[in-house]
Amino acid sequence: MRETEMFEPLRCWLEGQGYQVSSEVKHCDLVARSAGEPEELIVVEMKTRLCLDLLLQAARRKALTDAVYIAVPLRGSKSSLRKGRALQDLLRRLEVGLLIVRFLQKTTRIEVILHPRPFQPRTARQRRIQIIREIDGRYAEFDQAGLPGGAPRLTAWRQRSLRVAHLLQSRSGAAPAELRRLGAPAQTQQILSKNSYGWFERVQRGRYRLSRAGTLALTSYQDILPDLTPADTPPQTVPQAPPRPGSEHQEIP
Repeated sequence: MRETEMFEPLRCWLEGQGYQVSSEVKHCDLVARSAGEPEELIVVEMKTRLCLDLLLQAARRKALTDAVYIAVPLRGSKSSLRKGRALQDLLRRLEVGLLIVRFLQKTTRIEVILHPRPFQPRTARQRRIQIIREIDGRYAEFDQAGLPGGAPRLTAWRQRSLRVAHLLQSRSGAAPAELRRLGAPAQTQQILSKNSYGWFERVQRGRYRLSRAGTLALTSYQDILPDLTPADTPPQTVPQAPPRPGSEHQEIP
């Protein structure tokens, strides 16, 4: 498909709304001007696919008018733009509109996906809080920026799960309270019950042990395990239960 194939449907659509349409005006693909007062000027930049050049062109046209659109084609009634929601979010921030020229079997339809409007930035407070919690919840920074999308990250939850697994490694079973006294994180109960990575097994109510998957995980992450110990961790000794009444005895010399 060529960009010129999009011009005629766009021209007819704009003229049907009362605009005078001109093409290739001072590097603008399409310019529409209203007949009434105040005069309105619309600029449409066309490309056969979404690309950075199209967004850059639209951003530059904002110096001419607030009413700037990009137009891209789609074939068929069910096709949609790849990453459409993310694209719309970006265009809102650029204050640029989006038109779809949909080529159907017997006709062509113009769809207004987004009008250019003043953007009101809003801080995603909940996501900001989550980011701060994630940073504060890590024992250390292990990952390099730019990891592939599917690569496992050493998130705060994974680091703390490894900490719990490490404490369970030499024990046949332990309760969350015992592990916390040994330096396990405050979320130990949730980590064990959710078992996000399959590293734990419940041996009885309230007691857990390390699973085979957990043992393999500790082997994989053995180089970083020393860094998963908080500075204020108490010595790793198992608290002894007090003797039951009547069980005391004296050694016979």
